[in-house]
Amino acid sequence: MKYKHAILIVLAVLIIDQLSKIYIKTHFAIGEFVNILGDWSKIYFIENEGMAFGFTLSDAAIGKLILTLFRLVAVVFGFFYLNILIKKKHKTGLIVFAALILAGAAGNLIDSLFYGMIFSESSMHTVAQFVPWGQGYGSFFHGKVVDMLYFPMIDTTWPDWMPIWGGKPFRFFEPIFNVADVSISTGVIGLLVFQKKLLPHSNTRKDNTSNSENAAA
Repeated sequence: MKYKHAILIVLAVLIIDQLSKIYIKTHFAIGEFVNILGDWSKIYFIENEGMAFGFTLSDAAIGKLILTLFRLVAVVFGFFYLNILIKKKHKTGLIVFAALILAGAAGNLIDSLFYGMIFSESSMHTVAQFVPWGQGYGSFFHGKVVDMLYFPMIDTTWPDWMPIWGGKPFRFFEPIFNVADVSISTGVIGLLVFQKKLLPHSNTRKDNTSNSENAAA
């Protein structure tokens, strides 16, 4: 696979991701939702600071800045590393999965970098609008990530007889995510599932080492 083909994958994911986020951001209020296929499949608009599991690093603004800077460095490095994989002629599958991870990271980075500068504030009562550059709800590097895909396939309550969780609500799948998150997850899962097929060099080195040791013996 050529580098330009990998970049096309990244661009395709970015376009789909950003178009979906911009549409939701400018047509939905926070918490507004519509069912897609019944109650278990929804478009549900929320925003988040991009921190895993809701954790923050010290002050929220500082934590957000650190996270965005980390994403920026990771994305820049990702483009260089993708080029290295292609030059070393790794398998197409490995390159595709790497491109998907890079595209997802870049998609959420765009939100963090620019959305605070170009959108008005979203709330439970108002829908955001485009505004002149720099007149948005936040500053550069402090935009919120837009999420909208929600699949609560199981929404029930634990039986009362269960210890600890008895009588408490149980919902699966709880997280609300976006196209960029899907791209990252697909790339990571693909690498984990097909790593033996996509990373044969480590096995080859082991075989060569074993053969050398046998020959020496």
